[in-house]
Amino acid sequence: MKTIISTDQAPAAIGTYSQAVIHGDVLYVSGQIPLVPASMELVEGDISAQIAQVFDNLAGVISAAGAELDDAIKFTVYLTDLGNFPLVNEAMAERLKEPYPARAAIEVSALPKGAQVEVDAIVALG
Repeated sequence: MKTIISTDQAPAAIGTYSQAVIHGDVLYVSGQIPLVPASMELVEGDISAQIAQVFDNLAGVISAAGAELDDAIKFTVYLTDLGNFPLVNEAMAERLKEPYPARAAIEVSALPKGAQVEVDAIVALG
């Protein structure tokens, strides 16, 4: 059995997927790009602003499932320029407590809507 999570605290899905799905005690959060939920437009500003918006969006979905960012057990980070990876480290250090979750970082040629960063998450519930 699975439970679908949907919230206005993160951008609505722009394709055939759910914002997140709970199966058992695990929350699977779809990739979040730096869209402002109210406008569905990319956040204004540089890559740091995009990274911050992505983590705000993740936090919104995770909160809707009754958890918080610190409950994440794995993030997958997609960047159009892996040179921006240190900025992801900074953002995570600001928002998360140690011990940090597992993580993978992948450079990609493009992301939806021209975003420079996307992050998905696996979160432990309960």
